[in-house]
Amino acid sequence: MNDYSNNPNLELAVFGGGCFWCTEAVMERMSGVLDVKSGYMGGDLESPTYEQISGGKTGHAEVIQVAFDSGKISYAELLDVFWQAHDPTTLNQQGADRGPQYRSAIFHLSPEQRATAEKSKEMLNESGRYADQAVTEIARAGIFWEAEKQHQDFYSNNPGNTYCRIVIHPKLKKMGLEKE
Repeated sequence: MNDYSNNPNLELAVFGGGCFWCTEAVMERMSGVLDVKSGYMGGDLESPTYEQISGGKTGHAEVIQVAFDSGKISYAELLDVFWQAHDPTTLNQQGADRGPQYRSAIFHLSPEQRATAEKSKEMLNESGRYADQAVTEIARAGIFWEAEKQHQDFYSNNPGNTYCRIVIHPKLKKMGLEKE
């Protein structure tokens, strides 16, 4: 992560919304977001690799760690974007990506984040936005294991990749975060 340690409003958030390439691409485009890293959280294996977690047996989820300036964007606003960026009603699946590593999850870093996440999920369920209730896990954050270099800034570095063209680009367009 870049050094934003002099920013008194620096906060971190951790979200799992299916493939980390997708959620990373969305959050990187939000004003007030300083940095986004793809990684793994929620499992028992130390220093997991993509190959290890891709089988769905380590307990890890693909996640993003978001560094943000809370003076420019709030945690609650990030949660609103998170709910829009994936389908929180499907258990262990986002589109064709299936397995517990693709689960919808919010890993809170403080009691305040936990309360905000729980309230946000409750409001989402009451809104009727989805026919089904959100199955999003809300859990205390553990160790964030940064993913391998090739997974960082994946969409920005690989816009011609088939997955990027078929899945990520349409999502960004739908959310008004990218043109054409």
